[in-house]
Amino acid sequence: MTYSVSRAVVDRFYDAYAAHDTERLTPLLHDDIEWTISGPVDVLSFCGVRRGKPAVLDLVDRVVPSVYRVVSFTQDSFLMDGDQVATLNRMSGRRCDDGRIVSYRLAHFMRFKDDKVIANLSLLDTFDAVEQFIGHRIDLGASVGETDLVGV
Repeated sequence: MTYSVSRAVVDRFYDAYAAHDTERLTPLLHDDIEWTISGPVDVLSFCGVRRGKPAVLDLVDRVVPSVYRVVSFTQDSFLMDGDQVATLNRMSGRRCDDGRIVSYRLAHFMRFKDDKVIANLSLLDTFDAVEQFIGHRIDLGASVGETDLVGV
């Protein structure tokens, strides 16, 4: 028989995750978890790969809050298939250094084992997020000419 995660387990995970409540999150993370956030680490220091429960809890409890404080997390779409869950979300937070609000979309692709998250891949709209974090639009015209585009 194939394992399927229940909606109740996923909802408990997202309730704890959205609240950044590591006490409730801890029992929902597998000891061997791999948590990946795609993005430029030099601008968004919370991006990268974390392996193991202590590293993921440190990310949620210390690393992210040192960059910005999450003020809202909204789930727009939700799909489940057996042990896998995919969501499309919007996260908004206040930057710690200047208080500016940053809001971006992100997708989670998770796999559960024994009712615990064992793998998470977070894909951020990094272009939008980076522009907001650095405080200005990125001028691609200076580095990418029209002839550099695929199909031109």
